[in-house]
Amino acid sequence: MNEIATINNVVIITTDDSEKLIPIKPICEALGIDEDAQRRKLKDDEFLSSVTVLSTATGTDGKQYEMVCLPYEFIFGWLFTINPKNVKPEAQEAVAKFRIECYQALYNHFAEPRVFLAAQRDATNAYLDARDKAKENFKNADTILKDIERKLNVTRRMSIEDWRKANREIEIPFEN
Repeated sequence: MNEIATINNVVIITTDDSEKLIPIKPICEALGIDEDAQRRKLKDDEFLSSVTVLSTATGTDGKQYEMVCLPYEFIFGWLFTINPKNVKPEAQEAVAKFRIECYQALYNHFAEPRVFLAAQRDATNAYLDARDKAKENFKNADTILKDIERKLNVTRRMSIEDWRKANREIEIPFEN
């Protein structure tokens, strides 16, 4: 047996078999909900009825009983269907928090990949644009460098007479 959770101080455990079946009775007792109503709900559910089994499980008193069980992988989906208004007052907050976690898990599973892909696409496009601009700047850098070096050489060779002819100005364009 493996302990999987504690609900209202009731330890929820799996059966001894390798299927990891979870008896619903201790959970219903811990939540203060009608076990018979939950069994009917499982029976009426087209999918859950196909995975619900009767198995020997240990009760809260330590004795073995035949109990309605769900496979571990489906227990959380069933618990998600339980309305917090229908459980004991002391369990309502825990059930409500569990449902919020389920809603968040569903959102994360279905929506986050789309959000991630959109963010990844936007970042990729921004990097592609920056790369293209850097490539263009790199291509132009040689031309710009040669022009600056030419102007630098002209300025260094300039005499005072050249400066006077240019109305006492030296052209210094700083627009690169």
